[in-house]
Amino acid sequence: MDLNTVTAIRDARRREPWRAGDAWLGGGTYLFSEPQPHLRRLVDLSRMGWEPLTRHEDGSLEIAATCTIAQLSRFGRRHLAAPAAPLFEQCCRAFLASFKIWNMATVGGNLCNGLPAGPMISLTAALDGSCLLQAQNGSTRHVKVVDFIKGAGRKDLAEGELLRSVTLPGRSLECRTAFRQASLYGLGRSGALVIGTLDPVDGSLAVTLTAATVRPFRLWFPLPPRSGRLRQAIEASVRGTDWFDDIHGLPEWRRHMGLRLAEEVLGELTHGREEGAR
Repeated sequence: MDLNTVTAIRDARRREPWRAGDAWLGGGTYLFSEPQPHLRRLVDLSRMGWEPLTRHEDGSLEIAATCTIAQLSRFGRRHLAAPAAPLFEQCCRAFLASFKIWNMATVGGNLCNGLPAGPMISLTAALDGSCLLQAQNGSTRHVKVVDFIKGAGRKDLAEGELLRSVTLPGRSLECRTAFRQASLYGLGRSGALVIGTLDPVDGSLAVTLTAATVRPFRLWFPLPPRSGRLRQAIEASVRGTDWFDDIHGLPEWRRHMGLRLAEEVLGELTHGREEGAR
């Protein structure tokens, strides 16, 4: 879609004061998908030269905001030798998008849209990711993904602030994972997406609910709980207004599917193990 209110595009490598009507341009798949009448100038990040994916010495993985879905998918399939590697492709496939979108859409764009069904939110929240944010004055701060997304379309970003990257801890990449997704239609947007991670070091379990809720909910247990205890924990954490409501699913259905899928990931990750007494 033509953005006929945009009068200029600025290379992000050239520092200039941020002004009203500016917007960061990553892949542009969202910006150019619908009218943006409030925009006057785009600040293009495509030439920043950020390495898409960097594995650090401590085992953590840093994903640049400009990393495309196609790059993330290839990395997870070909280069990431870790138990959590299959989760990367599962979340990429949750886009249900064409190869054109895969090669342009960015991880950072998906997070900054803050949509409940954003599968990069699901991936990075489930693996306990942390966002690196950079202000216009060059200062930086770190925010957990589960705190960065504050609601449907709402995120913890100040005016002109930039999401530089998301880092996943090395320990999270060593977790066993379980993935469940539900949609109202065969090729529909995610109505509920639940991911479980089981830590091989201390046996702790985390269950992360997205798509069904207005923001990510990551519940951590020192030992895998029984299904009844898991259900109680979800009900206590996710209030009635936290279940998302739109054309892709009513809150009652999303709640039902969220609870059901959470029990399924618990069962998959604890199969053959003695469940904790909690």
